[in-house]
Amino acid sequence: MTKLRELAHSRAGDKGNISNISVIAYDAENYPLLLEQVTSARVKALFAGVVEGDVVRYELPNIAALNFVMSGALGGGVTRSLALDAHGKSLSSALLDLDIDDTPQQ
Repeated sequence: MTKLRELAHSRAGDKGNISNISVIAYDAENYPLLLEQVTSARVKALFAGVVEGDVVRYELPNIAALNFVMSGALGGGVTRSLALDAHGKSLSSALLDLDIDDTPQQ
């Protein structure tokens, strides 16, 4: 097991009540592993209780990246939320803590 942060870095942003997180592989060789294990369902489960809407994953193979758009993720929006730091950057850091099974499959 390894943490996603060992394989990728992230960029994040937010607009209204939508958080947008990109996960970019350090090495394109690890992109298939990200495709397999960093799914919309896992991201939604990781943020259960935080993300109230859909989590949509977009694949960007040319740059070995995934982009997640999460609706209902910011407690009504940055300016309306009572959360101290539940904005996109905090969510991207939490996503990088995801466990990845990097053991070779036989």
